[in-house]
Amino acid sequence: MRILVIGGTLFIGKALVKRLLAADHDVTVLHRKAEHPFGKRVHNAKADRNDAASVKAALSGQRFDAVYDFAYDWERGTTGHQVEACAKAVPGELSRYIFMSSVAAYGDGLNHAEDDPLASEAHANPYVRNKASSERALFRMYHESKFPVVTMRPPFVYGPENPFYREAFFWDRLKANRPIIIPGDGNRLMQFVFVNDLVEACFHALEKHTAPGRAFNVGDDKALTQVEVVNAFAKAAGREAELVRVHRSLIAREGGNAFTDPLYFAEYYDVPPITMVIGRVKRVFGMTLTPFAEGLKETYKWYLRHGDTRKPNFKLDDTLIRLVREPARLSG
Repeated sequence: MRILVIGGTLFIGKALVKRLLAADHDVTVLHRKAEHPFGKRVHNAKADRNDAASVKAALSGQRFDAVYDFAYDWERGTTGHQVEACAKAVPGELSRYIFMSSVAAYGDGLNHAEDDPLASEAHANPYVRNKASSERALFRMYHESKFPVVTMRPPFVYGPENPFYREAFFWDRLKANRPIIIPGDGNRLMQFVFVNDLVEACFHALEKHTAPGRAFNVGDDKALTQVEVVNAFAKAAGREAELVRVHRSLIAREGGNAFTDPLYFAEYYDVPPITMVIGRVKRVFGMTLTPFAEGLKETYKWYLRHGDTRKPNFKLDDTLIRLVREPARLSG
């Protein structure tokens, strides 16, 4: 098949391109750079995915059978209108348009099934708003013209080559024999998916005739507390984690940030929980998902080979640990 991957040069998209090449598909990557890391087997198209005219011009004279839309503009956002316009700009008689959404599209709450309502256009978080509105636009196209959309809703994605400072955040601290900050009581729930499982679900969606017009929650069955997550990271590294609980008000007072430096609990990891029920992806695609401990072991092996690319900064950790422990010393 002639397949267009919008995005495709980082993490999930990169793993998907390799999977498609292994199956002998003809792959084109559309992104904002003149080069990609895949060699001569993969064609390159340079365009801004938020600009449908740019996409149409970059793909002029080509035809595609399927599209994977993985690109989200983290600086400007990518709206539902932009996703719809981009989808309509791709030339060819498409048999699939597979869109990478997120558990965030639900907005909030626990144990969501795929048919639950998505977040409203009034949601305060632009990422949540954009993912939900993008899905609504694509499914509207499906209902109007049978546009062959399939959407994927992963929670936190982990695995080799993760560009976000997540798994490595904890392993950097464990390697240095440092305590791990736990925000609040550490009971916020988190749900994960191994990158290889997400890619495999995307690959199955290409061929399964019952996939179009449906959304798929893709992730581990069981959500974990933040404490359980840290202990799982530690176990994968063959260590025991020393945990220091710090009230979120103190973290905020000292400038701790959940999204950018100075981080206190990895990147994006301390947010209100949204979880989902996993079932459709296993029933429709016949998948067996990778156990969290097994996926972490593979990820840790990659970390040991490549985990020295970022110099960790422990200044905030030191401040918070000192502030928590000083009152105890003084009272003793």
